[in-house]
Amino acid sequence: MQPPTLQDVYRARQVVYRYLTPTPLIRSAAMSEALGCEIYLKLETATPVGAFKVRGGLNLLSQLPDAERERGVITASTGNHGQSIAYAARTFGVRAIIAAPEGANPDKVAAMRRLGAEVVLTGRDFDEARGWAEEEARLKGLRYVHPSNEPLLIAGVATASLEILEALPDVDTILVPIGGGSGVCGHCIVAKHLNPHVQVIGVQAERAPAVYLSWKAGTCLETPEAATWAEGVATRTAFELPLGVIRQHVDDIVLLSEEELRQGVVFLLEAAHQLAEPAGAAPAAAARKLGARLRGQTVVLIVSGCNITKEQLTRVLTDPQPW
Repeated sequence: MQPPTLQDVYRARQVVYRYLTPTPLIRSAAMSEALGCEIYLKLETATPVGAFKVRGGLNLLSQLPDAERERGVITASTGNHGQSIAYAARTFGVRAIIAAPEGANPDKVAAMRRLGAEVVLTGRDFDEARGWAEEEARLKGLRYVHPSNEPLLIAGVATASLEILEALPDVDTILVPIGGGSGVCGHCIVAKHLNPHVQVIGVQAERAPAVYLSWKAGTCLETPEAATWAEGVATRTAFELPLGVIRQHVDDIVLLSEEELRQGVVFLLEAAHQLAEPAGAAPAAAARKLGARLRGQTVVLIVSGCNITKEQLTRVLTDPQPW
């Protein structure tokens, strides 16, 4: 299983742009002033599902053989990847089953069902839901869509990085949240090829550090739990395909506490008037944490995932420990 090439990403863009328009890249004057650098926000929250992953879903499902389309697809997700597959499945007339953990974000579950997917709530977390989906695919002959080990998916999500580098070729640093790793993998493939001087920095939660630990160890590791309230980055294991790219190209991975994640949501809302779920605001939190290291640079924050519930937002704004 080989990672996609830059040419694969250009081909994916031809597919993605049949259904989506490029998302905004805006400068935040207030965040730039606060952090002493030029801060740009890549608003993947402006996609139809509020996250970058829809790019990958469209590219992958557009290229499925007819036999796989007829059988249908199955995947696992805490919500945003699931919405991506549901959106693409509806676009191409394919049955989609999404396994989500019990207690998943209800807004995301409702959104997946609204898009026509069959949502099965199973397991205590994403990785248990993923295990169920893999077994169900084997038993029923469905096309299993791995959330990260899919070159076509990664090529699709990497089109966001093409948009950044074409609009802002002199960018110094891109900060990207890491769940399964498809997003940061896509930015590595594009940014490092178009401008080798760009730093790509991943962001994870301290309570879900599987990719960070695997990056340090040089092999895929699994943690006993992923006890972060930021469900978009709540994974217990690293995956082979993205980890290979991360090990080769990522410059650093920043770990955030639950309080830092909360502050990221507030900072993004107050300084840029942008609403994001904790995973989507993680790059903003990481920029605050990195501080002087970014001073004077041109920095892009990937804002992906606006599917925060009213209850979560209320707790973020009123409770110093919302998790």
